[in-house]
This record gives sequence, C-alpha cells and structure tokens, in this order.
Amino acid sequence: MAWITKPSGTMKVEKRAEPYLTPAMRQELTQKILPRYEVAKGALLPALHMVQHTYGWVPQQAMLEIAEFLKITPAEVIDTASFYEEYWLKPKGAHVIAVCRSIACEFCGNREITEACKSRLGIDVGETTDDGRFTLVELECLGSCGTAPAVLIDETLHENVSPEQIVKLIDQAKDHGHGH
Repeated sequence: MAWITKPSGTMKVEKRAEPYLTPAMRQELTQKILPRYEVAKGALLPALHMVQHTYGWVPQQAMLEIAEFLKITPAEVIDTASFYEEYWLKPKGAHVIAVCRSIACEFCGNREITEACKSRLGIDVGETTDDGRFTLVELECLGSCGTAPAVLIDETLHENVSPEQIVKLIDQAKDHGHGH
C-alpha cells in the first residue's frame, strides 16, 4: 500500500512582508518569558497568547515565526495551537456567540439554542458570517450548570436562555456594532 501524504508538507502559507512577531514581542519573550523556562519550548503558550492578544487570532505565518524564534519545529507549534480550544486559527467575528454544550445544558435544551443561532445567522458551529460580524462556537462548560442553558456572547454570560431570547440577543448585538 502506498503512503498517503498529508498536504501539510506542501501547504502554502499566506505570507505578509511584515512579521506578526514584532521586535517588541521578541524582546519581551527574550527578556521576560524565556528566562522562566528551562527549555525554549516552555515559552510556546505565552508566545501564542501574545500573538492572539495582539491580532485576535493566530495566523499560520505567526506560528512559523514562533517556531523559528523558539528553535522548535512548526509541527510542534501547530499541534499545540490546534490542541487548545482557546487559540483561534482563523479570524473570528466581531461578536463571538458561545453556546455551552456541557451535560447540564444539553439536558436543558442547548441543541435548540444552537439551532436558533444557526438559523438566525445562516452559519454552522465553528463558522463566521460573511460580513465578519458573528462567529458561532460551542464550549465545554461555562460554569453555569444551575442556570442552564447558558450562552456567552462576547464577555457577557446569559443564563436560562430560550431560543426566542437568543434570537433577540443576536439582534441586539447586531445593532451595537463591533464587540469588545
């Protein structure tokens, strides 16, 4: 049987002239972060956080720059970034709607909430609307099991949400321009 190669080896990375890992970031990593770790790889999560905090997501080019800077393989950076749910590997919308999918919320009807979001926004879970206004995700637990179903819109927690309410909340967010 022939080997099936993954496209990662031949994958083209969109590159811009200006680096994502700015000289200021490199300096902070070198002076403040790297000294805390025995091996450079220890600074990987802080480096990813730094990029995401600045740009709102972690572009592929930034991952390559981090790999080169920390002298680790691009695969190690990509594997780590894709393992943790908090890293965004593609740009997210101005508003992020996170429907809880924990057992309590599932028991209390989170599916109906997710379906109401999908139909109102015209996107699936993990997608962003064409206008860049909304991204819909599901999260493991929002820590609000006693008031399920729960939804996080940007940084605001909404409890005991009904499908009708979520549609109203989406419309309110639409009227309020960009998030954060």
